[in-house]
Amino acid sequence: MSIVTNKKAFHDYFIEEQFEAGIALEGWEIKAIRAGRAHVKESYVILRDGEAFIFGMHVTPLSQASTHVRPDPVRTRKLLLHAAQIEKLIGKVERAGFTLVPIDLHYPRGRDKAQIGLARGKKQHDKRDAEKDRDWQREKARLMRVGQKTVN
Repeated sequence: MSIVTNKKAFHDYFIEEQFEAGIALEGWEIKAIRAGRAHVKESYVILRDGEAFIFGMHVTPLSQASTHVRPDPVRTRKLLLHAAQIEKLIGKVERAGFTLVPIDLHYPRGRDKAQIGLARGKKQHDKRDAEKDRDWQREKARLMRVGQKTVN
């Protein structure tokens, strides 16, 4: 079940491969994410010292958060991946010119997970082509609906 999606990632990047990673979160963050108070639009993933971290993910604390906790909404959070996956990602990011972007947050089987994508940046003309294709698909679907109404 998806909680938050990053639609901008598909607009700005070609997503080559996707990985599911766990996130090291605090208790108040889990409650806030499940309440839909997280944003991954401006966030990105970096690899440092054989570990993956997500930067810029904003989690707005709930007003019911404990009074003794000082929540930091944009703190750096560690992503939990297998060592082999991290090695593969390091090779792609450093050598092949890819970047890592978070695609969505979801919780399968009661665990909060992040879907991250190995992405290559789109040029402006690629974005325009994608928009034209999307508009054509929308227009085609509209014409098919209108055509079915006239036939019936």
